[in-house]
Amino acid sequence: MEPHPLISFDNTEFAFEYKQDKQLKKARFLFNCMGMPWLVKLGTRFTPWAVKSGLPVKGLVRSTIFEQFVGGETLEQTAVVAKKLADYHVQVILDYGVEGGDDGEQGFDHATEEFIRVINYAATQPNIPFMSIKVTGITRFALLEKLDELMHRQEGSLMKRYLQAVDSLPPDEKEEWHRVRHRMMRICETAAQKKIGVLVDAEETWIQDPVDALTMLVMDLLNKERVVVYNTIQLYRHDRLQFLKDSYDAAEERKFILGAKIVRGAYMEKERKRAEEKQYPSPIQPDKESTDRDYNAAIRFCIDHIDRIGLIVASHNEQSNLLAADLLQQKGLPFNHPHIHFSQLYGMSDNITFNLAHAGCGVSKYLPFGPIEDVIPYLMRRAQENTSVKGQTGRELALIKKELKRRGV
Repeated sequence: MEPHPLISFDNTEFAFEYKQDKQLKKARFLFNCMGMPWLVKLGTRFTPWAVKSGLPVKGLVRSTIFEQFVGGETLEQTAVVAKKLADYHVQVILDYGVEGGDDGEQGFDHATEEFIRVINYAATQPNIPFMSIKVTGITRFALLEKLDELMHRQEGSLMKRYLQAVDSLPPDEKEEWHRVRHRMMRICETAAQKKIGVLVDAEETWIQDPVDALTMLVMDLLNKERVVVYNTIQLYRHDRLQFLKDSYDAAEERKFILGAKIVRGAYMEKERKRAEEKQYPSPIQPDKESTDRDYNAAIRFCIDHIDRIGLIVASHNEQSNLLAADLLQQKGLPFNHPHIHFSQLYGMSDNITFNLAHAGCGVSKYLPFGPIEDVIPYLMRRAQENTSVKGQTGRELALIKKELKRRGV
């Protein structure tokens, strides 16, 4: 077997090859702004209100933070970005950026149709192998909350607790949950037919159990021959490494391939605050070192069982990405093994994405799209994240400046 090329995440020429000088300068300005906590605080409060109030700010949002982190307002606009990424051997995870329908069953049915439309579109494109869905887009948050609570009162395995919880719902809510299951099956069966992978997003801990159970049920049905459905496992939770191992045991027993997209996590402040308010032990790791340790242990576990696990390393951490590449190399596995994929968010960590692609790894950008008002929550999270993630903005800025200097501009 050919030796793997050396991967360096410091190569800015590969990282920003796809960006023109003007785009890089714009990115430099944006990350400079995101390095100012006071400005981010002001912006994340004012922007959602201004958009909702109909103030003329959409143009400004569109030409700055939207352009950096989002593919476009429509699938057609997003196709332009996807094609550009394809030129550099980077694939796409399409994300229809709608978060939780608030117009009832009609809204959930509409979201389901949109997810199916995204799958049908992805199937026509050579470099869109995945799309992501949020279960909160197809059901009431309160129903998930109730199911989760009922599951916590039960004993036994995840599936056993889930079945008992569903069984104890009143008839109208049982019927409502049946419609949710039907929506989920329609989405995933369409994806199976079209050979598109479905990444089920993680949610808050107090609604995660029914999401996990529903995802496992669909995996059991559709992941027999290849990976169609992936669950998202957040390793900033101290119980998730064990959950990954339990999920693998279930896959072994039921003879399906486990799809695991591993992330560090997205709801830390909210989770800690709720645990404090309601006086229960925090589900979050005590420190970043514990999260990193479990994340890397999850990578090792998945690659050790790569025949039965389809792994997506969704990370902006350079060490974790290099670890996965090193483990593949040690085991004599190709970087483009069908059961391993790397992914970063569009607009961030280009030094990781494009250098992995250059080395021959299967790698994607997570690419949200949707009307500005719908993706505002996503954009505000990106702004806050880049302020709070220690060193992330500084790292992005340093790389952009390094590349501008290399280009002599």
